[in-house]
Amino acid sequence: MFATQVAAAIDAARTLTRLDHLSKDIWAAFGAGSVTDDEAGRLAELLHDRRRAMRGEIVPVGIPAGRPSLFPPRRLQRPPDRSVAMTRRRQLAASGPMPPALAARFTVAELAVLRIVSDEVRERGRCDRTIAELAARAGCGRWSVQQAVRQAAKLGLLTVEERRRQGQKNLPNMVRVVSREWLGWIARRPRRVAEPAIGFEFSSPTDRQIKKAADAKSWFRPREPLTRSWRSGGLRGGQEVGG
Repeated sequence: MFATQVAAAIDAARTLTRLDHLSKDIWAAFGAGSVTDDEAGRLAELLHDRRRAMRGEIVPVGIPAGRPSLFPPRRLQRPPDRSVAMTRRRQLAASGPMPPALAARFTVAELAVLRIVSDEVRERGRCDRTIAELAARAGCGRWSVQQAVRQAAKLGLLTVEERRRQGQKNLPNMVRVVSREWLGWIARRPRRVAEPAIGFEFSSPTDRQIKKAADAKSWFRPREPLTRSWRSGGLRGGQEVGG
């Protein structure tokens, strides 16, 4: 009688939670001796088949078939000119982004990434650039960016703060340098100089003030008195006119 009722309940179940409760009831009844070993095994098989069928009928809401995410697929990132990207990567790595003892632990691509990170830390105190942006600016791939940040965090040189958002696209990770040796190296490094814009000429306010002061001094400078020379008959400065 109990086995027949449980079998009917398994066929009528519509949720996995209901099947879990029925499974507990079956084994509780088996422990109490209400069902035999064969009946419990048969009910367990029915329960397993019903659970498999229900899992196949479940369709995720809002996610198309074959897509694991609601967000559009990531496009493959390739540099327009590979030779230019390689040259930029080598220049950034050779610019000394960190002390030599620390730089020896990273590859050329990773050092280029850490140079971009150190520049952001110096300018704003943190780095919140995306992986794609760091890869494009460093002239390397996404894997090199992830490996550089992961290795630096493993060595205790920086910290990574994940900014996840439920139901939305996650914000870029917040990277902060915590190594005193690296921070001191960044502070001693000269700042980046902005390139002059086309059609404009840059000059410091000090140069303009000195130029204006020199022009004003020459404008109000007193002139020497003009005199006539007896021999040439012309006028010369600093001589008296003969009578």
